[in-house]
Amino acid sequence: MEVTKGKVMEETYKKVKSILVSQPQPERSPYFDLETKYDLKIDWRPFIYVEGLSAKEFRKQRIKQDDYTAIIFTSKNAIDHFFRLCEDMRVKMPQDTKYFCKTEAVANYLQKFIVYRKRKVFAGVRSVLDLKPAMMKHKEKEKFLLPTSNLGSGNFGAFLEENGFDWKQAMMYQTVTSDLSDLKNIYYDIIVFFSPLDIKALYENFPDFKQSATRIAGFGKSTTSAIEGNGLLLNIQAPAPNVPSMTTALENYLKISNKS
Repeated sequence: MEVTKGKVMEETYKKVKSILVSQPQPERSPYFDLETKYDLKIDWRPFIYVEGLSAKEFRKQRIKQDDYTAIIFTSKNAIDHFFRLCEDMRVKMPQDTKYFCKTEAVANYLQKFIVYRKRKVFAGVRSVLDLKPAMMKHKEKEKFLLPTSNLGSGNFGAFLEENGFDWKQAMMYQTVTSDLSDLKNIYYDIIVFFSPLDIKALYENFPDFKQSATRIAGFGKSTTSAIEGNGLLLNIQAPAPNVPSMTTALENYLKISNKS
């Protein structure tokens, strides 16, 4: 990863032979099709990972899960660590506990841990505003708990505070920077980032990182903002009009860079 920073536009479509994706390797992925189709080497390496708090660490917050009648889940990680801590602490949530989930996917994941009943599980689409009608309906009756990481409660916390809910934030897991020191002298033609925390992890591992001919791909507004905020040239971006995924964005790029 020892390269020299510089916005060198003539290098933009230089042939790509290697890509580093800042995520764990999946069992199946359209990336594998790109690897074969364009004769690439794609490596997978999570720049960050989630680490759960121990029961001992969590107890310091003086929070008992079953004191709350409604739980807000913003991610699958939040569900995993909530119920892990319940098990470790021998806390059994009452059958009538209500669960408010950020998305349908998060709500469906909840079925791994509870008997799913529509009258006690509410799902949004993308944001807290999707859940607002259901949450406001239960505002006066319920006491809300919001499991979070070390990154805090974000938009959900702001919404709960602004609308006068009886609620508490409970940190149950944390996002930690991976040790990437073994990549120090390894070069990739493209590095793909999915989170501002990936960029943070890059510079925590390599404070003197310089871009040079390495092309940078970023997914999502917050990620691309972090890339540009660190003075890096963003070469590949998703989502965008007619480019819903990162693999689509990469293929559009590879069609030019790797054309015969």
